[in-house]
Amino acid sequence: MNQQPSNKKHLLTVLVEDYFHVGAFENLIQQRNWSNFEPRYERNTHKTLDLLDEYGTKATFFVLGWIAEQNPRLVREIAARGHEIASRGFYHRSLRHLTPEEFRADLKKTNRVLEDAAGQKIIGYRAAEKLSFEKDAWIFDHLAEEGFVYDASFLPTKRSAAQKRFAHQVHTGGRALWEFPYSTRNLGLGLLPISGGNYFRQIPYTLMRHAVRDWTARYDEPFVMYFHVWELDSEQPRINAASRYNRIRHYRKLDKMEWVIRENLQKYSFCDAAEFLGLKDEIKIQTHAAKIENRIEIVHRPKTENQTPVTIVIPCYNEEAALGYLANTLRSVEATLSEKGYRANFIFVDDRSTDATFEKLNELFDARENVRVIRHEQNQGVAAGIMTGLRAAETEIVCSMDCDCTYDPHELVNMLPLLTDDVDLVTASPYHKRGGVRNVPGWRLFLSKGASFLYRRALHSKLDTYTSCFRVYRRSSFAGMKLEEKGFLGVAEMLGRLDLDGGRIVEYPAVLEVRLFGFSKMKTARTVFGHLRLLAKLSRWRWFRKSEPIKTSLPKENLKPQVDKKN
Repeated sequence: MNQQPSNKKHLLTVLVEDYFHVGAFENLIQQRNWSNFEPRYERNTHKTLDLLDEYGTKATFFVLGWIAEQNPRLVREIAARGHEIASRGFYHRSLRHLTPEEFRADLKKTNRVLEDAAGQKIIGYRAAEKLSFEKDAWIFDHLAEEGFVYDASFLPTKRSAAQKRFAHQVHTGGRALWEFPYSTRNLGLGLLPISGGNYFRQIPYTLMRHAVRDWTARYDEPFVMYFHVWELDSEQPRINAASRYNRIRHYRKLDKMEWVIRENLQKYSFCDAAEFLGLKDEIKIQTHAAKIENRIEIVHRPKTENQTPVTIVIPCYNEEAALGYLANTLRSVEATLSEKGYRANFIFVDDRSTDATFEKLNELFDARENVRVIRHEQNQGVAAGIMTGLRAAETEIVCSMDCDCTYDPHELVNMLPLLTDDVDLVTASPYHKRGGVRNVPGWRLFLSKGASFLYRRALHSKLDTYTSCFRVYRRSSFAGMKLEEKGFLGVAEMLGRLDLDGGRIVEYPAVLEVRLFGFSKMKTARTVFGHLRLLAKLSRWRWFRKSEPIKTSLPKENLKPQVDKKN
């Protein structure tokens, strides 16, 4: 291939990924949960394509393999509109999480998916994070061996050789590989990145404008500009669990990005890397991508006969931001339960939300035959919401879960078989020795574990966790129960009353994660004093009242739980 570059144009690179893929949230969002989020990359990519068409500009689109696998038609459209497709890796994983062997496997897997979708040979790569010439140069050997022509992953620093600030060739294993590093400005004390993205949004653009103009006037080498498609989406969902630093890093000045891009497209001439290297015609290949267009997906749905019916109750209060994620999660949960012999019904209880939760619930679920939406006339609290759903259920097996999915609802398939004939309640427990917590603030864990310590002394059941809302109930053991506490405290009261009435409780080890969307409604100080008050009541009930059998709301013949013993 001819690899002699032209110096007359700058390079424009576009990173095709979604808001939940980014490095700022990698400690909060697990890759296995990506499919639960509301995807916005397609609309943002179309917006980008239309913007580039307006200025007649072509760009290199670095696409995640995961996106290409999910949406090959989008990748084909990018290529059909004259742009180059290049690799961003498959899962947006940092090199520090990959061995050299895993890195090679990731390159191969991503290239296969991208080439099948785009009908182009993939010759370019950009890593999920900015790389260092001093620590990460080992990837050049693997890129060259896999047939890549260029890379655009490295951020030069003051310690880097001067020529590494600009497009240059790297010679490895008898092959030449082009490196297009992030463009920087030398401030004397160090190098300031000026190539776009977060730098354009966070740094006053008057300074960035001058830096780009100065580069263009001073250097023959191309200025390398980039942006993410999600940076054109100022309305994207907010991940409130992120640190203040990462929220600023990700969300600040999103509304600024489009006009900055427009200004640069108007002032300067850009092209994609393949055109710059004179390889645009040579990357076109014939693939079987067109066959995907007519592929018919056959879904084998499990038969519903002989399935055990269960009801999942989800109390909601001001959860509008979380409902899109919840809806996607529940589709997967329902399918998983069906595979294991359970037929899921859902009851959403809107606790008189003041936002658009009730309207959103109806929009998302109203057409579903196995879904019922109930609304309280006035706000009562999470325990009241669970009790409303539990009493409205028409099945003996009832589950409850938080709207924010802080426990993975897929664990229900493992919890349900634990509700055997002699068990009244199965409760999730992050403090169990096989459970765990992820990203939950330490002070909250301290308070919660302290409450568990006290409940163990007030009740018969010696559990690790007493306050989880993620549970499986025998409906007949709870439907007649009258609670004094309606909010968060009522969740503990339900368990306490069952315990004192002689009910049997089983713990299931689970992982508790910080909520991603919205904010917790729990008032910490009020809840702490409320637990102390409830503990005093439970202690009095234990020692000064006669134990009574559990009051049931169903005739004896209906008390046997409908549990598939094979599971």
